[in-house]
Amino acid sequence: MAIDVLSRAPRPHAPTPDGTWRNWSGSVVCRPAAFVEPADAADVARHVTQAVADGRGVRVVGGGHSFTPLVATDGLLLGLDRLAFVDEPVALAAPEGRATHTVRVGAGLRLHDLNRALARLGLAMGNLGDIDHQSVAGAISTGTHGTGGVAAGLATQVRAVELVLADGTRITASRAERPELFEAARLGLGTLGVLVAVTLAVEPTYVLEAREEPWPLDRVLDGLDDLLAANEHVEFYWFPHTRRALTKRNNRRPVSDAPLGRVRGFVDDELLSNGLFEVVNRVGRLAPRAIPRLNAVSSRALSARRFTAPSHEVFVSPRRVRFHETEWAVPHEALPAVLAELETWLERSGEHVSFPMEVRFAAPDDVWLSTAYGRRTAYVAVHQYWRTDRRRLFAAVQEIMVAHEGRPHWGKEHAVARDYLETVYPRLGDHLAVRADVDPSGTFLNPHVRQVLGL
Repeated sequence: MAIDVLSRAPRPHAPTPDGTWRNWSGSVVCRPAAFVEPADAADVARHVTQAVADGRGVRVVGGGHSFTPLVATDGLLLGLDRLAFVDEPVALAAPEGRATHTVRVGAGLRLHDLNRALARLGLAMGNLGDIDHQSVAGAISTGTHGTGGVAAGLATQVRAVELVLADGTRITASRAERPELFEAARLGLGTLGVLVAVTLAVEPTYVLEAREEPWPLDRVLDGLDDLLAANEHVEFYWFPHTRRALTKRNNRRPVSDAPLGRVRGFVDDELLSNGLFEVVNRVGRLAPRAIPRLNAVSSRALSARRFTAPSHEVFVSPRRVRFHETEWAVPHEALPAVLAELETWLERSGEHVSFPMEVRFAAPDDVWLSTAYGRRTAYVAVHQYWRTDRRRLFAAVQEIMVAHEGRPHWGKEHAVARDYLETVYPRLGDHLAVRADVDPSGTFLNPHVRQVLGL
């Protein structure tokens, strides 16, 4: 029996009354010929087959939080917010690591609604990213990940996918049933069909103890291996133009642990993400030369704090300041060199960056198009305030990352294509072969996807 958890929140991804669609950051704009929100899988199939008959391409939008033009189309744009349900959990015959159950959910379900629904069922995701605005389909299809060193991306928690193909056929794929389609579709950029439901491995509810401390950057890098070995989830924010970082360590604690308050961290949240940070960025845009001093003040204003809370409340942070972002996954051992080269470029170029650079980690996984496929990974995310020109900065970041065999996050800005991607994704050819088999006419492609994948 499905539990209806349709969010009543406004849908920022829907086109405006004049038919214009924009993503969250405002970096992507398109005018689809039609926008529809199907009520169920049969409705999806009807709209897809009609679009094919009309000679239109089809793309799908979740939360509109990708920074690349993955969604952009002049054909049919499908919004999946009405496909927002959570079925009753099913107990696994034997635990899979910490996972004890699977749960089938609607592909359009927003992550914040998923987290609340699972909590009511006494369950939780094993790992999450730090933003929960995305849909389940959008998050897994673009390679959303959290951090940890032993933890992996959301796609590794997928156990089955249900797709509507270009001919209207509805197909279920898993490791046991159509395994190659499963491998391609659980992180597929929306290029194989329309995801309508996803089965996830979940685990009993747990709490995390969060410890956040400002450290010198050298201390972080010198002790990084020990830091990762001693903690389940580690990340840090480096403030450009300084040698300071904010470290974050999250570890499991018994569910009975009494929650510890966040009051002391209110200023920290505002400096990193929200009201005060908006002011800092506006000042920096008007007076770029002040940014190094602003970053120095912000990094020194942060205080240490510790709190416990349900896992999803610790993983996710509020983000109210709009930005553009590029993020790259590099081999773990390359991280110190990458950060050093970024710092050198900033010093020589005179470019000023007001956003902290976020560094996270992941264990190797086996998802074909995962940024952590087959290697221990460090992620470096570079942001720029949405009103600031980011082109020179992001081009320089890309050059540095490519020199270290970096893999771009599929939903973050980049300008690499198939000739490079084939050198860092050993299973890209397998993915493209499956895609061509299920969608030979390219119904689910758009110009961006064709350019990136060389189709």
